[in-house]
Amino acid sequence: MERREFTVDSEGTGERLDRWPASRVEDLSRSRLAALADEGRVAVDGRPARPALRLRAGQRVELAVPDPAPAEPQPEDLPLHVLHDDPDFLVVDKPAGMVVHPAAGVDSGTLVNALLHHVKDLGGIGGELRPGIVHRLDRDTSGAMVVAKNDFALVRLQEAFQSRTVEKRYTALVHGEPAASGVHDTPFGRHPVDRVRMTGRLRPGPGVRRAVTRWTVEERVGGGASRLDVRLETGRTHQIRVHFSEAGHPLLGDETYGGTRRDRRAPQAVREAAEALGRQALHARVLEFPHPRGGAIVHVEAALPPDFVRALEILRGTRPHVGASP
Repeated sequence: MERREFTVDSEGTGERLDRWPASRVEDLSRSRLAALADEGRVAVDGRPARPALRLRAGQRVELAVPDPAPAEPQPEDLPLHVLHDDPDFLVVDKPAGMVVHPAAGVDSGTLVNALLHHVKDLGGIGGELRPGIVHRLDRDTSGAMVVAKNDFALVRLQEAFQSRTVEKRYTALVHGEPAASGVHDTPFGRHPVDRVRMTGRLRPGPGVRRAVTRWTVEERVGGGASRLDVRLETGRTHQIRVHFSEAGHPLLGDETYGGTRRDRRAPQAVREAAEALGRQALHARVLEFPHPRGGAIVHVEAALPPDFVRALEILRGTRPHVGASP
């Protein structure tokens, strides 16, 4: 049994119980939270609460998440865009909204379920017929991901990611106008109060690691947003989202790190672009890494998905705004 605790902040005041925590946890959907509440596994200030309860700032929300029932992921015929296929690994273009691996409350519809259906030459990982997840993308981040087909490739690819011999470049839409280029280089780790969030405002110490994010502004768009080319030198959880949020430029649509709060008071084009996305504006565009056998450089690019393209069109004024006259 896993127990999670949250304190309701001012942004959560007035939100339904089954909606507010969903913005704080990547692995529990709103329907899963409602089910936990119906089972008496969600308490507010120590008392079991119903999903429709409206929250107040300062209240303590406690979740009791049962351990997942033992089950092997099952193959599912889900859409899967393969960018590169190789006897040792493949690179897929993960869509936004897809969880990478089954977890508590998410036992289907994941990338692993799709891989088990589509990949016919899995050598297996750890003695089981399953794909090897080399690295992860957040549920609502789209783009290129490497998946190993056998233990040899998994170990070599993980070594490459850990040794920083992998080029990882993202496209991000952020609020405001950051400097034309720059670097965020900070200690990084779990937020000391809100344990679901990460932060780059820590002192060096146990559990704190260095995080380095470099960026270049590619375009100033919409009178209140910028399109960035972002290069990661490290791969910490939520690294890009945290670094730009704490620098005053949260990603459009980022509910966890303040983007949606900025969306609501942004210029109209920015608001509409964020609404068109319906998620944080982050796409893993480029991966470049040494092949696990022989070391030849593999370069793969994932084109911007349709929702990202729509958002850019709105920001540039090349797509009619909502409610605009024909």
